[in-house]
Amino acid sequence: MIEILNPSELARARDTGALVAGILQTLKSRSTVGTNLLDIDRWAAAMIVEAGAESCYVDYAPSFGRGPFGHYICTAVNDAVLHGLPYDYALADGDLLTLDLAVSKRGVAADSAISFIVGDSKPPESVAMISATERALSAGIAAAGPGARVGDISHAIGSVLGAAGYPINTEFGGHGIGSTMHQDPHISNTGRPGRGYKLRPGLLLALEPWVMADTAELVTDADGWTLRSATGCRTAHSEHTIAITDDGAEILTLPTR
Repeated sequence: MIEILNPSELARARDTGALVAGILQTLKSRSTVGTNLLDIDRWAAAMIVEAGAESCYVDYAPSFGRGPFGHYICTAVNDAVLHGLPYDYALADGDLLTLDLAVSKRGVAADSAISFIVGDSKPPESVAMISATERALSAGIAAAGPGARVGDISHAIGSVLGAAGYPINTEFGGHGIGSTMHQDPHISNTGRPGRGYKLRPGLLLALEPWVMADTAELVTDADGWTLRSATGCRTAHSEHTIAITDDGAEILTLPTR
């Protein structure tokens, strides 16, 4: 299903996007050395409920997970990259943490992810990898506009990640979003320009470049959800929800909104 939102729905999407961005920034500021992943999940739950919103994750039970997910946020540490199930783990100095949050409010969802390093240690390789996903996300957003095609976004993202030397996995990528979290079209993190669905004003997309340092192969953790790099290498993930408008792409999950 591909939804095209009307102006009223787009206004609600902006509100949801601002909520997601604000929660992520609050959680980032609280995620320090010694913070437990389960505390991050509890904080996210409290903020979602206080805002009168709903989690897109708690009851989520897709075919690729051992569902339902049962938590309010994905917390992926170091070699974990996607669908990180929160568990009893205290963050250590230098850990690379990804927080991925999807929330629905007044019938419209927004989805965003940030990667950052906890504490004072800043491994250069991890800093560079996070930067690559952020630059790829910016390139994908710049390529999105009315009349462009999904392949244009995928090509822009993949060009940045490939130039940075990272293998690219095509099993999971960006997606449409609207009244539900995951919709068509699928947006691979690499692709050919000029191909795929033609973008229209009112379309919401979640773009999410993610990489693993030295492999494109994923393995599923024993928890049935968390996806990790097959080699145990570190990973990074950046994501924004955008709205296609007559003038281009509007980022709904900017932290400054």
